[in-house]
Amino acid sequence: MAAASEKAFRRGLSAFQSGDLNEAEKIFRRLLRENPGHPQIVGILGTVLAAARKYGDAEPHLRAALGFNPNSHTILYNYGLVLKGLQRPNEALGCFDRYLSISANDAEAFNNRGTVRNDLHDYSGAIADFDRAIVLQPGYAAALCNKGKSLVELGRHDEALAVYEAAITSRPELLESWIGLGDLLHKLKRHREAANAFARAIELEPRYPFLKGILLHQRLLGCDWRDIEASIAEIERDLQAGRLAAEPFGWQGIATTARSNLLCARLYSREKFPPRQERAMPVVNASADGKIRVGYLAGEFRDQATSHLLTGVLEHHDRSRFEIYAFDNGWDDSSETRRRIEAAVHALVGIRQLGDERAVAAIRERQIDILVNLNGYFGEGRTNVFARRAAAIQVNYLGFPGTMGATYMDYIVADRRVIPEADRSCYEEKVVYLPDCYQANDRKRRVAETVFDRAMLGLPEDGFVFCCFNNNYKIMPAMFDCWVRILRRVPNGVLWLLEDNSEAKANLCREAAARGLDPARIVFAGRMPVADHLARHACADLFLDTLPYNAHTTGSDALWAGLPVLTCVGDSFAGRVAASLLDNVDLPELITTSYRDYEERAVEFAAHPERLAGLRQRLIANRLTARLFDTERFTRHLEQAYIMMRARHQAAKAPDHIDVSG
Repeated sequence: MAAASEKAFRRGLSAFQSGDLNEAEKIFRRLLRENPGHPQIVGILGTVLAAARKYGDAEPHLRAALGFNPNSHTILYNYGLVLKGLQRPNEALGCFDRYLSISANDAEAFNNRGTVRNDLHDYSGAIADFDRAIVLQPGYAAALCNKGKSLVELGRHDEALAVYEAAITSRPELLESWIGLGDLLHKLKRHREAANAFARAIELEPRYPFLKGILLHQRLLGCDWRDIEASIAEIERDLQAGRLAAEPFGWQGIATTARSNLLCARLYSREKFPPRQERAMPVVNASADGKIRVGYLAGEFRDQATSHLLTGVLEHHDRSRFEIYAFDNGWDDSSETRRRIEAAVHALVGIRQLGDERAVAAIRERQIDILVNLNGYFGEGRTNVFARRAAAIQVNYLGFPGTMGATYMDYIVADRRVIPEADRSCYEEKVVYLPDCYQANDRKRRVAETVFDRAMLGLPEDGFVFCCFNNNYKIMPAMFDCWVRILRRVPNGVLWLLEDNSEAKANLCREAAARGLDPARIVFAGRMPVADHLARHACADLFLDTLPYNAHTTGSDALWAGLPVLTCVGDSFAGRVAASLLDNVDLPELITTSYRDYEERAVEFAAHPERLAGLRQRLIANRLTARLFDTERFTRHLEQAYIMMRARHQAAKAPDHIDVSG
């Protein structure tokens, strides 16, 4: 380099070392234009861009620099970070392997390689790297925190708790440790402690993405409603301003409109799961036997609500026309449901231990035409697999009742009750309308022969039993107020709720007392095996639904067990599901459109139980002929939707709204 260039180089290096990355980038870009291909400038510019997290810009420079000097410690290390940031973990692992073969005592490099192994779902290998980093640097908080994530993934929760606490003791200001601890406490259903951990994280970084919504959801899981209206209003303002305030799953329990859910989902998708189409779009080629290959991807192919709904559909698929695969991001729980799924599909392919690239490869190897996302933003999902466009046609269905806000999701399966035509602009996906209810149901679901009596369940022998077995976070103050008013007007009535956690029970009792209602009039039901749970519905008189998030699987449970469900229709997908269920068991009398109407209808049924008894008799008599529980009919409609999606794609037509006729 000329003297002037050397002077500029030193000035750029000084800017980099002082943290002025913008100035350093400007200087080194100018130097590279003046000295094209200069190895030292190429390398330092790539390093500056990596430090600024401009991974896409940094990658070609560091790749070129590595070509000049394959054993450069600095380039190997930074290139590994860049490849990790670009979600190319296999390549990143190779870089860190090479680096550590040269520098075997670098704690930070072991920690970073461990995070890559976490990305590749090699949690045991990751733990070995984190342990090595901690030996080299005792009390290394970042490595402790990352080890905690690995332990959580392996289900070693007690060890993870101790590791997170050690990380926080070592470095109390490390934000990620508080977030990891909060996530773990959530899994342990210690929601108050989880909320405290997330609140501490917000103190450390008030603008950290999605924490406000995560904190609010934890509080709702424990039915802690203090300052809830102010929290909701703040998140609404943040979303309107484009700030990353809430995750879509938690926000669905709060949002009152489909438009608000769309805004939240778009922000979340763009930040967490942007499109990563690194290879050409997969092509749908007609199979030799003419079959359509459908893949269902979920983390819940076991004894869980999504599979309770879907298993019958998997069994009813027409094997002469369809080849069905289950891509499992969960685990085998050895349940009857799991065995039925395994028998129903062409193959069940485990992807939990595969990194995203290998999971995509497993799907493409099987030439899947249509890939159905049964998780969305719920449960053990793999959204990044869809972000990488694993299949030419990608469908959002069942597990997440709303838009994913992602451009790579082509369709959402619905019906005209849950997504009215006027609301289609609130969905990133094109809407596929099924003629009946969008929700699958399995008419083989077993109701236990056990005959429960009320005394066994802590219920009064006489009196009117209202129940709601929805998750506790769906109970919002406005609905609870309505329930209290109902109980005041029905003196012999009790409210039977699911006890998901002790904190929620205590808070609900406190809220009842604060409203002047004896907490003893709320009875809590512990969890029990599903068949027994269905059987105990017989001890209730009327299921009271929630809003803005309705009963979904719990609504189908109640109706299948012969228990009428009273609902109030909301303005979002999640708030309109129970009405769709009732439409399809021909019980429109149980659909209301306002809290006042809901309250009056509940009180009327309690005052005139013979009217409710008539509805119950009609439900039980029609259960096996109702459209809602006609699994074979539903499957034929869903298959027709798949045929229409594939036909559009083969005709080189972009996805569009589809109406499946009855």
